[in-house]
This record gives sequence, C-alpha cells and structure tokens, in this order.
Amino acid sequence: MLPPGLHIPDGFLSTPISLAAWVIAIVVLALAVRFADRDLDERAVPLMGVMAAFIFAAQMMNFPVAGGTSGHMVGGALAAILLGPWAAIIVLTAVVALQALLFQDGGLVVMGANILNMGIITVLLATLIYRVCRPFALGNAAALGIAFVAAWITVEASAIATALQLAASGTSPLEVVFPAMVSVHALIGIGEGLITAAALGFVLATRPDLVPRPAAATR
Repeated sequence: MLPPGLHIPDGFLSTPISLAAWVIAIVVLALAVRFADRDLDERAVPLMGVMAAFIFAAQMMNFPVAGGTSGHMVGGALAAILLGPWAAIIVLTAVVALQALLFQDGGLVVMGANILNMGIITVLLATLIYRVCRPFALGNAAALGIAFVAAWITVEASAIATALQLAASGTSPLEVVFPAMVSVHALIGIGEGLITAAALGFVLATRPDLVPRPAAATR
C-alpha cells in the first residue's frame, strides 16, 4: 500500500496507534486550552481567527512536487511564531478537524494522529527552534531565515511521525514508507518554508507589533 500524505485516511493506522494518538492529542489540547486562556492577549483572539482561515485555505491548495505527487502548506510554524504554541495548537486542531468533517481530508478515526502530526509536533518544534534561534538573529532577514528553517524541519518531523505510525500499524514497511515520506516532504518543506517566510515578512512589514519578540532580541 502506498503511503498517504500527512492527512492520513481511515484504515491506514491500527486501532492501538489511533487510540494512543488520540490520548496524546486530547491531553495536549487540554493543556493548550488551559494555558491559552491564562496567557493569551485579547488582541490576539482576532488574529487566531485570521490565522485559522489562512491556514485552512492554504492547506486546500496543493502544489506539484517531483514524481507527480503534490503537497500543501501545514502552517504549524507560522501559527507558532505569530500566536505562541498554545493558541497555535488550538488553531491547527480546528483546521484539521474541519477539513476532516467537511471535506473528508483525513479520516475521523485517525484524526487524533493527524492533529498530533500536523497540529502539535509542528507547533511545538517550531516554537523551540524559533525561540532558541531568534535572539541571535540580527534584523528581519535573519528572522525570516529562521522561520524558513523551522517550517522545513517541522514538515519533515511531521512526515517522519506519519511514517513511523504507518510502519507500526503494519500498513507499509518502514524501509519503504520512511524514505518515501521523508524525500517527498523534503521538497514540500521548501514550499512550506517559502510561504511561511513570505507571510511572516508581510506581517513584519505591515504590523510588526503582532510578532512576539524574545526579550534578548529587543535589546
């Protein structure tokens, strides 16, 4: 069986893997709701809506990749940079759920895995990369470079997680699914990085106040 994209359909994951992913996703989402409610600035609430609409639309637009395959933006890095990790997880969860419910893009039984791969792993990893590297970046150009790298890495991480879940479920051998997912998404990650950098650059040029800056970077 050929590996799917990051939106895993029903029937591709075993019941134990699907349940484990659901448990992790629910626990992390509960923490995200709690911490977002505590920490989120009221001015950021409209931005969450705009970000959700942008990512939803961007994920619906596929761009061609080598070998006749196609990819789409995930949006985890951009949401993490602009909203912070907890609000970003909520936004990505809503996007993944709506796509599954409205357009059958990803299965319902495996939605926990799709949320974990695209809405949790990408956001937390992008947050780590950006917050560690951003204080050392001088100027917006360096910040955009960091955003590009963070976006590319998160797409690859999501692809790796998907490959491991498919292999653990017995859907496809690891030696087949792992290189297939990683190689294709290495190219998809370039598109993700470019879109993320372009969107962040637009926000920095028009509304720089919407981009949180680490304390070390403001000196």
